[in-house]
Amino acid sequence: MMYYRRKWLPERYQAMQQFQKEMNRLFDQSMVTRYGMPSCNPLMNVYTSDEHAIIQAELPGVSPDQVEISVIGESLNIRGERAAANMDGEVTYHRQERSCGKFDRSIELPFPVNSDKVEAKMNNGILTIILPRAEEDKPRRIQVRS
Repeated sequence: MMYYRRKWLPERYQAMQQFQKEMNRLFDQSMVTRYGMPSCNPLMNVYTSDEHAIIQAELPGVSPDQVEISVIGESLNIRGERAAANMDGEVTYHRQERSCGKFDRSIELPFPVNSDKVEAKMNNGILTIILPRAEEDKPRRIQVRS
């Protein structure tokens, strides 16, 4: 019986290694478009409080005038284009991981926002969008009378 356990543990370990390899492959592919190129959609962080939502998107090399932001209902849309690197002369790429091209990223917001007061700023390639929560959706304290 001891021999069986010793033999079985390496097989179980190999199965776990294979599972880990498949999960890594799956996550790696989720960052790649169907054409085999990395997606140029910006990576985002979303933060919320009772007063507002903050979206931060990584857009290195993109100028603010190349970005279009719109809020429709409870959805935020960021569009733009990341230009290709302009290399002088004829070059051979050994690795090309930075993607270029058009991007269009939508995200559902956790609550309605006041679209008239949305602010956006770009600093060091990070786009920060502040979306104030709509007044009618803010939590209200109701006083109980006796």
